[in-house]
Amino acid sequence: MATAAIREGKVFVGGALVKASRELKIGEQVSVRRNGITREWEVIALPSSRVGAPLVDNYTEETTCQEELNKMETMRLERRMAPKMKGRPTKRNRRDWNKWTE
Repeated sequence: MATAAIREGKVFVGGALVKASRELKIGEQVSVRRNGITREWEVIALPSSRVGAPLVDNYTEETTCQEELNKMETMRLERRMAPKMKGRPTKRNRRDWNKWTE
């Protein structure tokens, strides 16, 4: 997933686009744009070998601004409130959807 995000131009280090082969240094800022939200981390240490995803938090500190975190929470709540449909909507589903969006 990380390599795909880098290829799509969604990952920045120090404000510049990076390649997958780029090595990080302590103190660098990493920004990732996903779903319209830019999340940022600062590298505080480097592991001696590869580590699993739960352990990455030990080596980074999130520096995402509060505005972006609020936007992320709003999007999460909107997804939860949206009606859930399976397959193609029926006429009734479309009418209900139109009432909900108006």
